[in-house]
Amino acid sequence: MTKQRITVENKRIINNSKTVDCNQLVPIKYRWAWNYYLDACANHWMPTEVSMQRDIEQWKDPKAFSDDERHVVKRVLGFFATAESLVGNNLVLAVYRCVDNPECRQYLLRQAFEEAIHIHTFQYIVQSLSLDEGEMFNMYREVGSIYNKDEYAMSCTSSVLDPNLDTKTKEGLQTLLKNMVGLYVITEGIFFYGGFVTMLSFGRQNRIPGICEQIQYILRDESIHMNFGIDLINAIREENPWVWDQQFERTIMEFIKNAVELEYKYCEECLPNGVLGLNTNLLREYIQYLADRRFKRLGLPEVYGSSNPFPWMSEVIDLKKEKNFFETRVNEYQAGGALEW
Repeated sequence: MTKQRITVENKRIINNSKTVDCNQLVPIKYRWAWNYYLDACANHWMPTEVSMQRDIEQWKDPKAFSDDERHVVKRVLGFFATAESLVGNNLVLAVYRCVDNPECRQYLLRQAFEEAIHIHTFQYIVQSLSLDEGEMFNMYREVGSIYNKDEYAMSCTSSVLDPNLDTKTKEGLQTLLKNMVGLYVITEGIFFYGGFVTMLSFGRQNRIPGICEQIQYILRDESIHMNFGIDLINAIREENPWVWDQQFERTIMEFIKNAVELEYKYCEECLPNGVLGLNTNLLREYIQYLADRRFKRLGLPEVYGSSNPFPWMSEVIDLKKEKNFFETRVNEYQAGGALEW
C-alpha cells in the first residue's frame, strides 16, 4: 500500500515509472488522447444497421458490372477482409503492451473494438453478396500484391512482440516507433486509401450503395485512427527526442516511400484496364499526395509534390453532418449529436 498520489507531471506516454499506476485514468495529462476516445464513442455504428438489399440486387444482375468492375470489387474486399484483423492484432498484442499511459490505452481499447466492427463489416458484405468466403478471406495468401502489402506493414511487428524488447533503449524504442509508423501511417494512412477511393467511386454512381455507406463509415474511423496514431508517435518523439536522429528519419522516409510503391502495384493489379474514370496514373498521384501529407504530419519533408486528383474524397472525410454521401437521406450515428470534428 502507498498513500502517494499520481500527479500530471509524473505521467508519460510509455515507460512510466513504477510509481505511476496505469490503472489510474485521472488526472488526465494527454487531453488530446481522451478527446479521441470521446469522438470515437460518438462515432459508433454497426454494419447490420445498413441495408444491403440494393447491393444484392445489383450484384446478381449480370449486366450491372463489367468483368473488370467485378474484379476490382473482389480485390478490394479481399484486401480489407483480413487487413483489419492484422491491424487489430498488432494493436492489441504489440502497441497496447508498450503504451502504458491510461488515457492513450482508453482510446486503444476503443480502436480495437472498431477494428472488430470493420472485420464484422467485411464478413457481412461477403456473406450478403454470396461471395466465396474461402476466396475472399484467403486472398492475402493467394494474390501477390495483397500479400506483399500485408507482409510489409507487419514486417516489424514480430520484433515488438519479443518479450525481451526494451523500449527504454534507443534501439527498442525505434523498433516500436517503426512498427507504429507501419500500423498508423502506412496501413491505415496509405494502404487503405486505394481501396477507399475505388469503392467510393462506385457510390458516386449510386452503385452498391450499402457497401459504399459502410466504406464511408470505415473511412471516418480510419481517419481518426491515423490521426491519433500520428499524434501518439509525435508525443513519444517529444518526450524522447534522442530517439529520432537523422539516420532513423531516413529509415522512416524509405519505409514510407517503399510502401507507396507497393500500394501502386496493388492498384495496378486491381485496375489493369481502368474503371469508373479511374486509372493507375491517377491513383499513383493520389497515393503520393497522401504520402506527402503523412510526411508533413510527422515533421518530415515532402517528397512527391503531387496534387489531389480526387478532391471529393476530402469532402467525404470532412463532412460534419453524418449524411449518406450517395443518397439524399440523413443517416446519423447513434450518438452523432455529441461528435465534434
